[in-house]
Amino acid sequence: MSLILALDTTGEAGSIALLRGADVLEQVELASPDGFAHVLFGEIEALLARHRVTVGDIDLFASASGPGSFTGVRVGLTAVKGLAEAAGKKAAGISNLRAIACFGSKPLRAALIDARRGEIYGGVYNAALDAAEDEVVMPLNSWLASLPAGDIEIIAGTSMNADPRWSRAPRALAAAIGKIAATKPELARDPAEIDANYVRRSDAELLWKA
Repeated sequence: MSLILALDTTGEAGSIALLRGADVLEQVELASPDGFAHVLFGEIEALLARHRVTVGDIDLFASASGPGSFTGVRVGLTAVKGLAEAAGKKAAGISNLRAIACFGSKPLRAALIDARRGEIYGGVYNAALDAAEDEVVMPLNSWLASLPAGDIEIIAGTSMNADPRWSRAPRALAAAIGKIAATKPELARDPAEIDANYVRRSDAELLWKA
């Protein structure tokens, strides 16, 4: 099975993971209050060395593509694109919201993370982790009111001050990102094609705010 190196540097807590197919060999949480750019490659080198793997052995590189911290998103994507380019392999950018939806158990899952200033990033996914609705950025109460009717599981990222009725995703998302990349080969592409997932407001909302 293919070896996958997965990263998440989009939030206050980061992580890296090495997988063989969808099986997680190791996941490492990263704590770096002043950003991940100066620690990321050292941590990757140590992870690969522990498993006697080189960058050239990796078949697919995957990174959280956002939404999240602008700088954090770029750090992870730039690292993955550079490594994939150097190794002549493909890369995948995976939405953080899709990764959070991994931790649900119901057929329909609503994932959210804090977008600051009273808003959230939200997305709705099915059990196959395909998008059931477009990802959005909007006030929390408006998003909750917009969710599909029926039995839907709400899963919050660790940045959220979550309602106790909601499920919670763990701090480390790298393994989930790697599993998605392993099970959805259509997401793998030329590293030059990978870009950040900056969730945009709808045209109607932009006009209203203007």
